Amino acid sequence: MKRVLIETHFLPSLEFFCAVCTADQIDIEYHEHYVKQSYRNHAVVNTANGLHKLVVPLNHKGNRTLIKDVKIDYSQAWVNNFCRTIESAYRKSPYFEHYADDLLKQLSGKHVHLVDLNFHLLELCLKWLGWKKEIIATKTYNKTTATLDLRNVLLSKIPYSARFFYHPVPYTQVFGTGFTGNLSIIDLIFCKGPESPGIIETSRLNL
Repeated sequence: MKRVLIETHFLPSLEFFCAVCTADQIDIEYHEHYVKQSYRNHAVVNTANGLHKLVVPLNHKGNRTLIKDVKIDYSQAWVNNFCRTIESAYRKSPYFEHYADDLLKQLSGKHVHLVDLNFHLLELCLKWLGWKKEIIATKTYNKTTATLDLRNVLLSKIPYSARFFYHPVPYTQVFGTGFTGNLSIIDLIFCKGPESPGIIETSRLNL
């Protein structure tokens, strides 16, 4: 069994799915300390005004807070804003009506902790892709027996081209005159639907 250990990601990028593509089990690190300005609580989508970062607002007490304890801040109207942004960006995409309801339902689920929201969204993404992979939350933070330890490898501040997981395979997007790679998985799902798994497989660099 091939296992990948990785931190939690919000609506992960295509690079994430290329990195876990061949894994039988995805272990999500629940016992690391929260890291600001990372994929843990943001995803990038393509809109009429260019790239837009969806950032889940959080309540946390500094960088020593364990990620499993970080709570979502619902004092801000982020769910409504996300739903409006996603609908505006993708309602004209070929597969928006096939997948949007399930996505908006999860975003509106009032999950208390960020890891819970991300866990359920990852389950949904794997369902869309037809990938049968087990997702496991770690019980402690320690050295791993996973086949591949990807904790703090897929960093948002460093371009994907500096790593060895993802080589963009262009597909038709809703906006823009050129192709933008490594957006959130929802960009691919809404634009290509059932073709998405094949595009990820073709985009994956052999490890």
